[in-house]
This record gives sequence, C-alpha cells and structure tokens, in this order.
Amino acid sequence: MTASRTSAKRKAKELAKYLRTERPDYDYLKNVFRHLREELEIEISRMPKKLPYVPTQDELRRYYDAVWHAKNFQDMLIVKTLLYTGARVSELVNIRIRDVDFEQCQIRILQGKGKKDRVVPFPPGFKETLAMHAETVKRKGAVYLFESSWKKKYTDRGVRKILQKYSALAGMESSISPHKLRHFLFTWLKKQGIDDALIQPYSGHASRQSLEIYSKLAIPEAQEEYNRIMHEFPI
Repeated sequence: MTASRTSAKRKAKELAKYLRTERPDYDYLKNVFRHLREELEIEISRMPKKLPYVPTQDELRRYYDAVWHAKNFQDMLIVKTLLYTGARVSELVNIRIRDVDFEQCQIRILQGKGKKDRVVPFPPGFKETLAMHAETVKRKGAVYLFESSWKKKYTDRGVRKILQKYSALAGMESSISPHKLRHFLFTWLKKQGIDDALIQPYSGHASRQSLEIYSKLAIPEAQEEYNRIMHEFPI
C-alpha cells in the first residue's frame, strides 16, 4: 500500500524554501515546473477536442435559398465571400477594397488570427459580381469592402446577426455561423481530394508538424487546385 501524498499546499511551502533565494518571477517558475514535469516524466493531460459541426450540402443549399429569396445583394455577397474564402468573420469585416486583387482573384487578409498576413483565393466566376459591388461602394466613398448604410464597416456582431436571420428564415434547427461556413469549405475541399498542404497556406491554420515542410508552399499552386474544383461547389 502506497503512502498518502503530502498536501499540495504543504509541498508548495517546502518548495518555496528552496526557491525563495532565486527571487523567482512567473516566467522562471513556469520554466522550473516545465523541467520538473520532464524530470518526473509527467505528461500534460489534455481534453479531447470536440469535432466542429459541419453543415451538410442539403442544409447549406436550404440556407442559401433563404439568402437568395431575400434579394439583399450585399448580404448575398457577405455570405458568399465567407463561404468561398474561408475567412474568419473578424477578418472579413476588415477587408478594404484595395485588398482585393481582381486580376488574380485573391484577397489579402492583413493581420488575421495570430497577427499574420495571408492571401485567400475566390473563384473566377465570382470576380465580376464582387468587382461590381466594390466599384459601387467605392463611388459612395467606402473604404471597406462591406460597409453599413451608416458608412461604417460591419462589426463581427453585425455579420453574425445577418447569418442568424437567414438561419431563421430557412427554418434551421442549428444556426449557420461564419465558422460553420469556414468548416464547410475546408471539409468540402478535403473531400475533393485537395491535400492539407495546399489548403493550409490560405486557411490561416497553424501548421501541423507533419506539414511544416510545406508551410511556405506558393499560393499560386494552392489556387490552381482550388480553381480546378470550385466549379463543382454547391453554391
């Protein structure tokens, strides 16, 4: 039978006697206990990540039917831009008109998650519609690709409310969020056989260890694969 453990509080007091002379700060203690875990071969217990909910193609078609029948052109473009690019809502609201390259069918995402810049593609078939919208709002003095009637860029909350509105109109049990549109795109690309190494450069995800060698993969190669299969996209 093993002896009972010393209480954590008492053990901390014992350790404090050894550490006090070091005048430790938070970072020092953090590193001490990291090395202590290694010495004792203790692994950090992690909660298993819950798989995100991804809408089915039928659900997405039903959702977009509600968007289409509402005939709100800007709402339609917001939904399609999220869906085609996989941009996060926080990134979408900060896209400036000058960030859109209509020749290359690309959008520059500046200071995205993790304060990183990247480029995301959109389908060539979407170019004319998006260009017409950009030109129209630019004539009105807009700076951002999507601005409200008050000449201000949309907020995260504003875009989420738009998506929730169409979820309700479509009678969906689970509301479609910007992140669900993002998950749908990347899951759909994966199902078409597109390799993670091609998806990663414009997804904005941190590189997995197995993909680190491809983390600097050129965007043109990724976009060539993207363009090849986007004509089959359900919306």
